[in-house]
Amino acid sequence: MRIAMIGTGYVGLVSGVCFSDFGHDVVCVDKDPRKIEMLDAGKVPIYEPGLDVLLAKNVEAGRLTFTTDLARAVDGAEAVFIAVGTPTRRGDGHADLTYVMAAAEEVANALTGYTVIVTKSTVPVGTNRKVKQVVAKANPSAEFDVASNPEFLREGAAIDDFMRPDRVVVGVQSERAGEVMAEIYRPLFLRDFPILTTDLESAEMIKYAANAFLATKITFINEVAALCEKVGADVKEVSRGMGLDGRIGNKFLHAGPGYGGSCFPKDTSALARIGQEHAVPQHIVETVIRVNDHVKHRMIEKLRDLCDDSFNGKTIAVLGVTFKPNTDDMRDAPSLSIVPALVGGGAKVRVVDPQGHREGESLLPGVSWLDDPYKAVNNADLVVILTEWNEFRALDLERMAKKMATPRMADLRNIYSARDAKRAGFEAYTAVGRG
Repeated sequence: MRIAMIGTGYVGLVSGVCFSDFGHDVVCVDKDPRKIEMLDAGKVPIYEPGLDVLLAKNVEAGRLTFTTDLARAVDGAEAVFIAVGTPTRRGDGHADLTYVMAAAEEVANALTGYTVIVTKSTVPVGTNRKVKQVVAKANPSAEFDVASNPEFLREGAAIDDFMRPDRVVVGVQSERAGEVMAEIYRPLFLRDFPILTTDLESAEMIKYAANAFLATKITFINEVAALCEKVGADVKEVSRGMGLDGRIGNKFLHAGPGYGGSCFPKDTSALARIGQEHAVPQHIVETVIRVNDHVKHRMIEKLRDLCDDSFNGKTIAVLGVTFKPNTDDMRDAPSLSIVPALVGGGAKVRVVDPQGHREGESLLPGVSWLDDPYKAVNNADLVVILTEWNEFRALDLERMAKKMATPRMADLRNIYSARDAKRAGFEAYTAVGRG
């Protein structure tokens, strides 16, 4: 099938590349000519393991192209996916649909035959019906249907998630649109991956409900972690004991400095706002948002305690600033709250992150960027593990301790243990939820 993908951000680019690998003819569109030039040159503007190889393979096969010309991409397309950004709107916490509606109007004016317009962006309930109204108004003679196809891609594992999904959710209004979507995802259907076809509103709500629930699990275990510290329990053992219950499961039960990234912060905020607008307050989600903010401040106080109640004049090495490993994404990362507090408190901060420099340089002013964790800790007063990159899971702790002025560690991802740190020569060690 011929597919146009509007937007080459994280979701759009990964989806477009993977659809082309299914055998479809995909044209990816972006208004930014620099992005298109990079992609035409085989360079990927985001960091996602394996994406560059898959992109090159399908470009070479002639199934994947890039353009700034939306009309050319939409002409003759059987499905047009809208995968533009829906950032949190300033002032009210709602998702900003400006880019979605602008894309819908532009697509409407370029339609040449029956087309399914698919919203891939995460949008509030009712958005796809609004998209339909926008298209019909812009092009009254257009023959089209709308569909909702939310994404469930984990950054750092997006290709595997697309190719081996837990489920594919498709919201449609007509049998014809359902048939087009079934053909697009036929390679997954043939391999028995679940494809749930539902109405538009249910598809839109599934995305928000799923992300809010996962954010709730993270926040729950972080609150339990705070209690574990007070009563002398180990949150890692508590998480393991909980996770062995099949009704609960062990995923997203890892205590740390709070959730971040491109989805959980904005999706929980949007769901809370949707509830308020419909006079059905989402009290649990609203509490999750508040507690997650508090968790970050609690981490800052942990670090302050290790620095004798003052960051002023201290040298602190921070290992990892992206919101999770295997991505360069800094959006709403805990580091954006924690590192500025260190700098603002008068600390000299050195940062090491395998992929965070490109985005982090402008977001974290006043820090020094290094490539080697052992150089970063040289004569340092504290080392903080903030993102659990593989590079930080097997550090030579004894070597680090010897290089530091005062060997102290804040392991905010619970990679090591107090026993490991003590044996290596650290005089102080703190983790999350390990009394």
